[in-house]
Amino acid sequence: MSTLEIRDLHVSVETKEGPKAILRGVDLTIGSGEIHAVMGPNGSGKSTLAYSLAGHPKYQVTSGTVTLDGEDVLAMTVDERARAGLFLAMQYPVEVPGVSVSNFLRTAKTAIDGEAPALRTWVKDVKSAMANLRMDPAFAERSVNEGFSGGEKKRHEILQLELLKPRFAVLDETDSGLDVDALRIVSEGVNRAHEATDLGVLLITHYTRILRYIKPDFVHVFVDGRVAEEGGPELADRLENEGYDRFLPAGTVA
Repeated sequence: MSTLEIRDLHVSVETKEGPKAILRGVDLTIGSGEIHAVMGPNGSGKSTLAYSLAGHPKYQVTSGTVTLDGEDVLAMTVDERARAGLFLAMQYPVEVPGVSVSNFLRTAKTAIDGEAPALRTWVKDVKSAMANLRMDPAFAERSVNEGFSGGEKKRHEILQLELLKPRFAVLDETDSGLDVDALRIVSEGVNRAHEATDLGVLLITHYTRILRYIKPDFVHVFVDGRVAEEGGPELADRLENEGYDRFLPAGTVA
């Protein structure tokens, strides 16, 4: 049983006007096998939480702690966080021209595990995972995300998730830009990873539609850089019906 624990996390980002506080004291604990949905209006700090956990240099942690099984995550470099078992599926995956998907995946797996996977087994695993995600085998020889559609980029993120087998996955609006079929396929990939490895999931989303496929154990509502309310799956149903208006100051539109 592993635990990712976030305590009183405050994060700022540098702007032209100086540092701007985004996260204002976040408390969140995720255990192995748990699925936590983080929901909230645009600009509430959801993506800031994701990139702060991953170690993006743009975001400055000003106070608070993040630990993984008692180890200080904030003291780790980005690659050390990945080797410790943290994975980030980005909202806007970047293109890496000149690096094939197959080389990227095997290099990542080698870096995380400390040794190269056995080639015969690895090729079989990659082909199987791609087939499950309805990915054309030809994608393995294409440059990472170059010329990929939005849905293809998101499937590639989940392909990485299934092959790298992290302990905790932070999925930053993985549902954005997906049509109904792609949403279902991507969600099935997350569910497979969750069931196969007891993966802990922090699922960041603006809408409830992905929660029809990935069933959360806990729902956290983010407003103004804090967790404003917590509950079970029924909280997502309430948000679907009521929106975020009750959390916002009068006259504010989510």
